[in-house]
Amino acid sequence: MSLKNAYLETAARAVTLLDAPETAAAWRRPSALTQWTVGGLAGHLMYQIFSVDQVLQEPESEQEPISLVEHYERAEWIGAPLDGEANSGIRAKGEGISSEGVQPLRARVGAALDEQRTGLGEVPDDRVVFLPQTGWALCLDDFLVTRLVELAVHMDDLAAGVGLPTTELPRAASDPVLRLLTELAVRRHGQTALLRALTRVERAPAAINVF
Repeated sequence: MSLKNAYLETAARAVTLLDAPETAAAWRRPSALTQWTVGGLAGHLMYQIFSVDQVLQEPESEQEPISLVEHYERAEWIGAPLDGEANSGIRAKGEGISSEGVQPLRARVGAALDEQRTGLGEVPDDRVVFLPQTGWALCLDDFLVTRLVELAVHMDDLAAGVGLPTTELPRAASDPVLRLLTELAVRRHGQTALLRALTRVERAPAAINVF
């Protein structure tokens, strides 16, 4: 399965989670994430799909793309306080997207995903895409990995908040996500910390989180 198809399959599973009656019933309740409602978190999850539309509608960027690791090293939201400007802005965008309600949001994201099934096939994997929210560029495949990370993490968050099991991702989606998170964890905590967390719990650090 190609990375494009892995993204499309994962995005479709996120839409299925949005469709769940449990999600609609809990829309205005607190989610599993601090300071997020279920609806706001669902809006943020669907934004990951809408963001692919944004980059496909722009002409190819002339900027030199940066690496995935550098993309996350530059990210202002990582390690920022929950009430800080970066995270407050992310929450506000998610709440804004969710304000239209479940059914209108479902219709809009379904239409976007239908168009992407055709649109993604028409652009090369190494196309350079500009990210207006960051000010730098990535190659398309790397950008899709960032969407897979967001979809995987927040599908788990949303499912946990509404009492549903977390959906297993296809290997073509989970493999690049776990490779990237492993590399970021090693850069943040060191090789030994990750080795012990996976093999020697008695000597493992308390946390090896990336975000």
